[in-house]
Amino acid sequence: MSHAPFSRSADLRRLRDEGYFVQIQGGFLVMREVPYVDRQKQVRTGTLISSLTMAGDETRTPDTHVVHFDGDYPCRADGTPITGIAHQTDTTINLGHGLTARQSFSSKPDTGYTDYYHKMTSYVGILSGPAAILKPDATPRVFRAPEVEEDSVFNYTETASDRAGIGSLTERLASERVAIIGLGGTGAYVLDLVAKTPVREIRTFDGDEFLQHNAFRAPGAPSIDELREAPRKVDYLKGIYSKMHRGIVAHAEPLGASNLHLLDGITFAFLCMDAGEAKRLIVEKLEAIGVAFVDVGMGLELVEGSLGGILRVTASTPQKRDHVRRGRISFAGGGGDDLYSSNIQVADLNALNAALAVVKWKKIQGFYRDLEREHHSTYTTDGNQLENGDQE
Repeated sequence: MSHAPFSRSADLRRLRDEGYFVQIQGGFLVMREVPYVDRQKQVRTGTLISSLTMAGDETRTPDTHVVHFDGDYPCRADGTPITGIAHQTDTTINLGHGLTARQSFSSKPDTGYTDYYHKMTSYVGILSGPAAILKPDATPRVFRAPEVEEDSVFNYTETASDRAGIGSLTERLASERVAIIGLGGTGAYVLDLVAKTPVREIRTFDGDEFLQHNAFRAPGAPSIDELREAPRKVDYLKGIYSKMHRGIVAHAEPLGASNLHLLDGITFAFLCMDAGEAKRLIVEKLEAIGVAFVDVGMGLELVEGSLGGILRVTASTPQKRDHVRRGRISFAGGGGDDLYSSNIQVADLNALNAALAVVKWKKIQGFYRDLEREHHSTYTTDGNQLENGDQE
């Protein structure tokens, strides 16, 4: 992460200037080497951890008065526990980003904490005061040079996961290198969702221009000037999402027999493309390199003045691929009477299809619980019905 939060936020800068050993890890503010007294009346050091509320690279008023602590439960100088701050005790929690905590504390001033300097030093006073009685030179102001902070794929601190307590789950996605093949309506929404995860790389593939009809079934709202330029889809969308995620690699070309090597090194793929020979070649390539993937599809029809249809999400993993060859994924050319093939504007269904696909990816990665381990699911619009099949 950038050092900008410490230079632009007065509360964080003051903590460092006064010698506290503070870092930002993930969406947490971490203060190390905080002295405290344990039940044996021994002076030890632990780590205080607070979630962060930020606007860009500047802090805002803390939104919670609770902190985590990695260490034994703190005591007074006589070895009796400081019970007034107890929130969760002696239960190890994996916070992600290499952080664990055994305790959490709750101590709220009447007016709340004004900033992170106020919050962290208040807890330091509670913990370190007894330590100073037993060992006068015990101090959290160690004036230690900060360690090199973590390298992130994001341009600013991702605080959402850690505020929700799911940082360790989100880390399961961090080593992923994801390909999104096709950036039409559904593929664009897949990119929107995947770009908000810490995957190491996102490779996008599409040779088409971003035109008027695309604007009405993709996330965001392009200006008329942007549409006049007719940018490539991959370039237009990279321009949006690279503001957040640094790992987007755009390939303004369709995948085919001559360039399948561009998939080498990925760990997962989303196929958001029309049926055809190119899809067959891509599936064969993904199977050959042992990569799991999700293929999406949608069929709509106009009957008696309203639309109805089915959304499909089909997963293929190294553990289960037989259903793909049994017709779950079509490789026949597009066209026909399917209204979706005429670029009907159904942004809501594009977004839903993408969301179902991304949820399945996260289930495969262990982020979401997966009880049925289905590899094929369909959503029917008229009955609001979701059905699973092809369980592992």
